[in-house]
Amino acid sequence: MTAAEEDAAGDEARGFVEAARRRKRAALEAAGVPAFAYRYERTHTAAQALAAYDDAMGEQGPVVSVAGRVAALRSQGKTTFLHLEDVSGRIQAYLRRDQLGEGYGLVEQLDLDDHLGITGPLFRTRAGEITVRATALVLLAKSLRPLPRGKTQQGAAGAVTFGGLQDPELRYRQRYADLAVHPEVRAVFRLRARAVSWVRAFLDERGFLEVQTPVLQPLYGGAAARPFVTHHHALDMPLYLRIADELYLKRLLVGGLERVYEIGHDFRNEGMDRTHNPEFTMLEAYQAYADYEDMMLLVEALVSGVVEHCCGTLRLERAGTTLDFTPPFRRVPFIAGVRARSGLDLRTASDDAMREFLRARGALAEEVGALAGGRLQDEVFKLVLEPDLVQPTFVLDYPKALSPLAREHRVDAALAERFELFVGGRELANAFSELNDPDDQRRRFEDQVRQRAAGNDETQPYDADYIRALEYGMPPAGGVGLGIDRLIMLLADQPSIRDVILFPAMRPEG
Repeated sequence: MTAAEEDAAGDEARGFVEAARRRKRAALEAAGVPAFAYRYERTHTAAQALAAYDDAMGEQGPVVSVAGRVAALRSQGKTTFLHLEDVSGRIQAYLRRDQLGEGYGLVEQLDLDDHLGITGPLFRTRAGEITVRATALVLLAKSLRPLPRGKTQQGAAGAVTFGGLQDPELRYRQRYADLAVHPEVRAVFRLRARAVSWVRAFLDERGFLEVQTPVLQPLYGGAAARPFVTHHHALDMPLYLRIADELYLKRLLVGGLERVYEIGHDFRNEGMDRTHNPEFTMLEAYQAYADYEDMMLLVEALVSGVVEHCCGTLRLERAGTTLDFTPPFRRVPFIAGVRARSGLDLRTASDDAMREFLRARGALAEEVGALAGGRLQDEVFKLVLEPDLVQPTFVLDYPKALSPLAREHRVDAALAERFELFVGGRELANAFSELNDPDDQRRRFEDQVRQRAAGNDETQPYDADYIRALEYGMPPAGGVGLGIDRLIMLLADQPSIRDVILFPAMRPEG
């Protein structure tokens, strides 16, 4: 049988199953049993019910009302055993016709994945399992489509699951089913919530104020990226989904809010890969009277702290490597690091020399031919130094051409006071001593406009209002952006950003 024939056979089988479930729904409703309830008074989760029983209670344990999906179901004439699964785990229920009377008719119309509420006393079966002896049951939601659970068999190497929801694209597209059948996926998103809560508490304890800035913006800025564009009909003007929070947060420093942060969604109209999704979550934080050295200490404490909080250790085994998050993290200057790995000095190398260097290492001539200045420096860095940044490493003092919003280095005017944190060869955070001179910022915006005219479509537009804000006076400040999704990839040991975003961007079905 070909793959297409197997798919067709599977679709036909699913069609029969779904038709049978709909017939059961019709039979229930004909008998006056609603297939979908309004609410249910649950007294215990599965875990709470299991903890409430003590063997000294014997056959008369406490009466509980539990609710969840039917995860296992086996009938033996006038008796039925089933397992209910809820957010805390599973608990067994024992249903008897003589105990339930006419209510046992509902049992005969049950399917796997139905939501059910069961009331009754707890006891322990002869097999040793704590169980609810059902005295009443209520159908809470009829499952008209079976979940793709697959089948689990015990082998010499442990439990092995066959079939089910395995295809990654289908899992991302039907995340609801993925979560329902894979407890380990639910665990990833619980970890995500714990990590974000910890990050908030970390910043709150240090006097940072959480704020919300516009997602729809008349001008985009704060990063080098193409925006998503929409149109506001009432104002008859284009608006952009923000690519970063930076420029609005720094306006707040001008307004006297000295420590601010935002954990929010940003949007960039760019390619998708294992570490990029067009919609993603960023933490951005800004601190008045600080610089990038202060931000390094802040990021070091935040990252090492959240790793220890979520994973219970500062040493993580990832891809066969032990990552050590014990502070202080390694520090590598951008220029010196590239020179040590390649022999190329980006201070003095011409654009032609960098293009030739990249071509000699496999870059396509037409791709590097369209690049110049800072973009060439960045490509050289990505090629020769970035893959070496496995252990937590701060790369600092970037060329100024790569950092249009960062303060000029106080010792070397060719550089900017900027660092990025890399772990496992991937950027995790980006920080500056923030530029607060409005005239310098104006010149850099003007340079960005010239670069756009030369064909660079990822430059920032000229933001006159932001210049005006700086003219009122912004205190010296340090700022940092940290990718929440990439942080969760690290904590949860997930290979793709899609594994840590509940509903990642996907092509339309079909």
